[in-house]
Amino acid sequence: MLPDGRIHKLKLWFGHSVSFREAPLTLTTLAALIPEDVPAHVEAADESVQSIPFHKEFDLVAISCLTGTSTRAYEIAKHFAAKGSVIVLGGIHVTLRPEEAKEHAHAIVSGCAEEQWPKLLRDFRDGKLKKHYHGHPVPLNNYPIPKTSLLKKGAYMNPHVLFATRGCKSKCDFCSVPAAGLKWDTRPVEEVVEQIKLMGGKRIVFNDVSLLEDREYALSLFRALIPLRITWGGLCTSTIAADDEMLDLMARSGCIFLLIGLESVNQKSLQGMHKGFNKPDEYRILAQKLHKKKIILMGCFIFGSDHDTLDVFRDTVEMVDELKIDVPRYAIYTPFPGTEAFRRLEAENRILHTRWEHYDTQHVVFQPKNMTPQQLDEGFRWAYKQSYSIRSVWHRTKAIPSRFPFSFMGNLAYRIYLKRLDNENQRIFL
Repeated sequence: MLPDGRIHKLKLWFGHSVSFREAPLTLTTLAALIPEDVPAHVEAADESVQSIPFHKEFDLVAISCLTGTSTRAYEIAKHFAAKGSVIVLGGIHVTLRPEEAKEHAHAIVSGCAEEQWPKLLRDFRDGKLKKHYHGHPVPLNNYPIPKTSLLKKGAYMNPHVLFATRGCKSKCDFCSVPAAGLKWDTRPVEEVVEQIKLMGGKRIVFNDVSLLEDREYALSLFRALIPLRITWGGLCTSTIAADDEMLDLMARSGCIFLLIGLESVNQKSLQGMHKGFNKPDEYRILAQKLHKKKIILMGCFIFGSDHDTLDVFRDTVEMVDELKIDVPRYAIYTPFPGTEAFRRLEAENRILHTRWEHYDTQHVVFQPKNMTPQQLDEGFRWAYKQSYSIRSVWHRTKAIPSRFPFSFMGNLAYRIYLKRLDNENQRIFL
């Protein structure tokens, strides 16, 4: 089960919800890893798009959670434990806070689950369940094909999802990936291609944290994608602007959007986050090159670093409009547990609370250096409103006329999301 991610879903008609993120791989991959010698009837539930089946009874309930969904995960665990289910917790938050998670489960899995999940299920079958299963990185060849049939149909804007690489070589101070110790690795290109063929879809998403970390691998992958005649999107860094060969090959292979963590218009803020390779003075070149290749730029920005002042909100909105960043995403600097950011702010007594449900990049959970928590929250919401005004949306989504429907739908989803921000009663706990 996956607890409700809240910020990434749209409530439509008759209670129907659609996630405007890609379909999750966790549930479907775990299902594919169940050993043949363990008899199991499997049911998957992603609370972002469907109800948790609280009325049912299960022998074992496995819940994967992020920090922002961990509080809800513990609530779900308590309900099913009371009905006699064995509770297993996993996911990035469990890896970062194992002792906390143990208080809410019969067993936890920290780290990578590929090797430990089958062992856990066999131990459960044999009545020998351990309290803690420590997962380690495994080779990514012969990786199981996720059982996507378990997910709710029509519930995701991007249902065809896979990964080609794992981990990231960067050390951003706010990121949970290095904090969790996930090592960099790649899947064989031919296996990635085969999975795409099995999916049957023509529009896919790579959910890799940073797809271009290994240049030669990326070039090989994109060459292999060209004959498939698909369109795709994924994540990379701003350094793509300096690699014309890579950019050309990505466009030829079907790339139509890239999510890039630009993070800030302030170079000192970027240095503090350990993202000094981002150069705000070069964002214009990046946007121009992507638009020339008809690739939508989804630019992410973070507010609240120690070098941000109240001017950062206006400066960011102005740059987003000026460069016609197709789909901007704004976030509040969030010190996830286990990260360098958390350790530093905790040592400075600047962590406001550990209400994990607010650790979702959409709420202020620390004391900013150059503004109050209220000013950070107000500036964050002001920036969203400005960038998703009708005027701004119309101005930006015309950057690539042939991609207008895709860009416009992405902007529309965020306009709807803003209503949820406005309707939230209490956003800050001091």
